[in-house]
Amino acid sequence: MSRGGALRRLAAHEGRWLVSLVWWVARRRIGVAPGERALGYAAAQAAFVYGLAFVCVVETVGLSALFAGEPAVHGVLLVLDVYTVLMVLGLQAAAVTRPHVLGAGVLWLRDGARRDLRIPVGRIASVRYDLRFSRSEARAGDAAAEGTAAGVAEFAVGGQTSVTVELAEPAVVVGLLGRRATVGTVRFHADDPRAAVRAVQEAVQEAVREAMTGADDGPGAGGAGVTRP
Repeated sequence: MSRGGALRRLAAHEGRWLVSLVWWVARRRIGVAPGERALGYAAAQAAFVYGLAFVCVVETVGLSALFAGEPAVHGVLLVLDVYTVLMVLGLQAAAVTRPHVLGAGVLWLRDGARRDLRIPVGRIASVRYDLRFSRSEARAGDAAAEGTAAGVAEFAVGGQTSVTVELAEPAVVVGLLGRRATVGTVRFHADDPRAAVRAVQEAVQEAVREAMTGADDGPGAGGAGVTRP
């Protein structure tokens, strides 16, 4: 991807987490329609994020006192520090307001404001509870997190995933900077992973029943113009 394209994607990411802060304050969620099920994942990182935000606030106060006699330096540092605090809180806000969503025949996995993946439930071969620590290379950057290693995409939280989805057909994951990877296995974290597994399994079973019903109603199965014996 060109440098301009990467910058546009980064700017869009900034806009998404800033919007998430507003929705977080309003106690609303983004992209969860009535009747759809939200699968939260933000709890695992909450303590870390709030602790980091507290450290940033303490640093802001300390630097403000240290450079109180230097208005220009004080102003620049204050803007940077406040933006840093907002960015840290935006990480949690994006995770809270953008949960995974199960509904309308699609499992929509999201990694806060960074990236997402929509999986039609009819393409899910299996789903299981599977607690794992994220691979060290996946935590290092987008390339591994996109699933370039062994065709696995990880939507980890707090360095771990708890649900593994095996796909009947490969899916394409697009990273923050636009890099694409084809994967056959997707791992994600959920605050209540066993409940998430049950919900996805039920959605898959419902998709199978609907497919069988459609086949029964098709040509040669008692449809229009066909008389059954």
